[in-house]
Amino acid sequence: MAGGLVALLDDVALLAKTAAASVDDIGAAAGRASAKAAGVVVDDTAVTPQYVHGLAAERELPIIRRIAKGSLRNKLLIILPAILLLSQFLPWLLTPILMVGGAYLSYEGAEKVWHKLRPHHEAHAGGEEKAPDENTIVSGAVRTDFILSAEIMVISLNEVADEGFWSRAIILVVVALGITVLVYGVVGLIVKMDDVGLNLAERQGKGVASFGRGLVKGMPKLLSVLTVVGTAAMLWVGGHILLVGTDDLGWHGLYSVVHHLEEAAHEATGALGGLVGWLVNTFASALIGLVVGALIVLVLNLTVHRRKDKSARKAEAH
Repeated sequence: MAGGLVALLDDVALLAKTAAASVDDIGAAAGRASAKAAGVVVDDTAVTPQYVHGLAAERELPIIRRIAKGSLRNKLLIILPAILLLSQFLPWLLTPILMVGGAYLSYEGAEKVWHKLRPHHEAHAGGEEKAPDENTIVSGAVRTDFILSAEIMVISLNEVADEGFWSRAIILVVVALGITVLVYGVVGLIVKMDDVGLNLAERQGKGVASFGRGLVKGMPKLLSVLTVVGTAAMLWVGGHILLVGTDDLGWHGLYSVVHHLEEAAHEATGALGGLVGWLVNTFASALIGLVVGALIVLVLNLTVHRRKDKSARKAEAH
């Protein structure tokens, strides 16, 4: 009896060790997958603050909270099941679907550039500009997040493609939760730093108060910079998705040109070769994103938007 109990305890201990090893393996794999997607995570962090730029302070965190919930739903309820099933049964569909998302992201970035260059197109004749509608802000941010999240999850999936189906699923859930908390935690800190600065500015210490005033003065500039960075990130990520996708589909010409330029820059700049090569690739991807996005903006302006403008003018005339 005692021997059987000892054997049972040994089996339990072995199972516990195996489970612990599996948890360690999943954690390590999730870490590798997250690290591989780090570039897109940075882009996601840069893109999001622009959606609350210029809003009332009390609306910032609620909107970010809603965007974060939408992001998590994107990842866990739509993207994760879809990419797992596609990778299992129709892996060839992942690249075209991702390229459609890349085109949409390029369009989003190019449209922001267009409105920046032609601001009078956004003005309503004879009326004041309305305050941003919260539901519109959240839905737009969640749509953009969907594309960025899809690339994060696909990159992460590629890093754990050799794992079993359920191991892949668990690892991607860990990645989805970790990245969402990281991105929107950082975004929340960024947009509330001016409030932190106000609080510090009211403290007794001269150095602390001075630092607080500096934060208050600097945050609007930082948010403006992040808006520009976010737009550039949309173009870069969207263009990069399209660039890599064309190569994966067998159209190697464009990717080869960019790759040769990157290699030439790498070799010509010595110790800084890695950084310069990355910059060349990034610039080329952003340029591709801008061109593709601008073409989509042009087509929509000549078709859908023109019809909407005509309908609006007719409605105003009546």
